[in-house]
Amino acid sequence: MDDTPIRVLDRSLRDKGLGKGVRQGRIWAYVRDQRPWAGTAPPGAVYRFAPNWKEEHVLSHLADARGILQAAGYKGYAKLYVPEPNGVPRLREAACWAHLRRDFHDFWTSTKSEIAREALDRIGKLYDIERDINGQPAEVRHAARQKLSQPKVTAFFACSEQQLLRIPGKSDLAKAFRYGLSRQEAFSLFLNDGRVAIDNNPAERALRPIGIGRKNWLFAGADTGAETLARAMTIIETAKLNGLDPQAYLADILDRIQDHKVNRLDELLPWNWAPLNAAHSEAA
Repeated sequence: MDDTPIRVLDRSLRDKGLGKGVRQGRIWAYVRDQRPWAGTAPPGAVYRFAPNWKEEHVLSHLADARGILQAAGYKGYAKLYVPEPNGVPRLREAACWAHLRRDFHDFWTSTKSEIAREALDRIGKLYDIERDINGQPAEVRHAARQKLSQPKVTAFFACSEQQLLRIPGKSDLAKAFRYGLSRQEAFSLFLNDGRVAIDNNPAERALRPIGIGRKNWLFAGADTGAETLARAMTIIETAKLNGLDPQAYLADILDRIQDHKVNRLDELLPWNWAPLNAAHSEAA
């Protein structure tokens, strides 16, 4: 999962003389994609809007969720990982190495620090391994990570502890090392489960259309408009994840859904859908 801000028109603010009458809401994207580990479930994306960035929204979205959640380090997610009375959390946390890499890259770009460069190189070697096992079954990925990635991850965190003894504690570089060390278990989860990705890039990519859209439509007309946007994005991006042309898919669905039998709506889901003419040909 990942989230991004969205500007929302609020006429009540403008009526009260509070600025331009625009406030900031939030769009969350939840993505499932098992193709990197040859899973059988179809890919999909769900978008949810909330009027603010409070943790209560995420907790509501995922109230019934179980399993593994890959996300950034937003503090609002913390309660999702708290163990239940039986000692097992509803969701295990998988951290994003791309997010950590970005912190080192930003510091290296601005300072050309050799320490930051070394951290980048160490993380880059993990990604070299991932490229070779992408699309392989979970057990193959797990075996490769145990053999090849585990020693590199262990060395990375050992190096992180050593570097913190050498660099200014308030520097952005030190913050990057501490961020990784404070969530070492979450950063290591991908080593023990072949289904887990090394990063959260699929969710970040899912939010890219929102970022591009902000430059064109500037803001949602109201909370209801932002909610409609989230629903539309859910359909469009899930269609794209399943290799469909969203425009052709939506045109066909809207043309036939009124007469489609309610107990056969699953036929119109992106991973089951076939154009009307093709469906008729198969039936014949």
